Amino acid sequence: MIKAINSRCISLITIVALLLIGSQVFAQALPNPYRAVDTWAKLPGGRTMGAVGGVTMDPDGIHIWAVIRCDTIAPGRFGNECLDSDLDPVLKFDAEGNVVESFGGGMFIWPHGIDVDNNGNVWVTDAVSEARTPDGDTRGHQVIKFSPTGEVLMVLGTPGEAGSGTDHFNAPADVVIADNGDVFIADGHANTTNNRVVKFSSEGTFIKAWGKSGYAPGEFRTLHAIAMDNEGRIFVGDRSNNRIQIFDQEGEFLAQWTQFGRPSGIFFDDHGSVFVADSESDDVQNPGWEMGIRIGDAETGWVDHFVLLLTGDPRSTTGNGAEFVAVDREGNMYGGEPSTQKLQKYVRVRP
Repeated sequence: MIKAINSRCISLITIVALLLIGSQVFAQALPNPYRAVDTWAKLPGGRTMGAVGGVTMDPDGIHIWAVIRCDTIAPGRFGNECLDSDLDPVLKFDAEGNVVESFGGGMFIWPHGIDVDNNGNVWVTDAVSEARTPDGDTRGHQVIKFSPTGEVLMVLGTPGEAGSGTDHFNAPADVVIADNGDVFIADGHANTTNNRVVKFSSEGTFIKAWGKSGYAPGEFRTLHAIAMDNEGRIFVGDRSNNRIQIFDQEGEFLAQWTQFGRPSGIFFDDHGSVFVADSESDDVQNPGWEMGIRIGDAETGWVDHFVLLLTGDPRSTTGNGAEFVAVDREGNMYGGEPSTQKLQKYVRVRP
């Protein structure tokens, strides 16, 4: 009798395990409605493509803004590629991939996140680590607001100084601007940095901060992305915790999603879809998941499509493919790839 019961238990466990495995396979075998367009982005004057950081759309829905980290990555230089370069790291591309505006040369050590507000002003974070910030250098640990043509309009943080107060950041990874002009900054590009969200008014006045290092709701380990949906909710890519955390604009925790993998970049289109770039799911950091871009419903969190990254070693923890993602008004998608040094365009080929 006991043997029979044990056999039934084992059979049930096996069935449940198979169902779970099946659902995992199904979740990653979703349709891909995109086709990659290689060599789309063209840099002027023979400039070679460096690591591509944050990408976002201009308010016109046509032009693409991207962070290009200066020179091609030299050995041992990932993390401070713009330290000794005067190349412009903030570039605006037209629909054909031509650069039509650029600025910011000499102003950053490691430009990272980017957002464009409703007035076309461009916000860029410098996420250089404290260890890679040279003594006396007045760059890094800041968020700079530019006009659409590159005039500096505001600087948040104390350049060159890492800290945790109301006027300091420690490697701010990303920034998003609300419709009313409020500024939300994902402050922390490592498990050991501030790991908080900081909110400022449109005039640059500190309002509040929330979060700390940890695993619980409202705690973070490497805030790599921050974005806002059409309802005004704040989505944070809590990358080392393999989840997205969702808050209202006062920092009230609403939900967490793990179905989008290990999130590095988050973008919302005007049709209620969320796009999440996952460049780090591997056999060590997020076993059982694959790298790529997942697309889903911003309200329910249901994942509908998956653009699988076809290159990269799942046993490697260095990351590969798109860390950042944006979508134009025609539904074409753009992936910012640091490690492979590409601004990759994807054309939507079916609904």
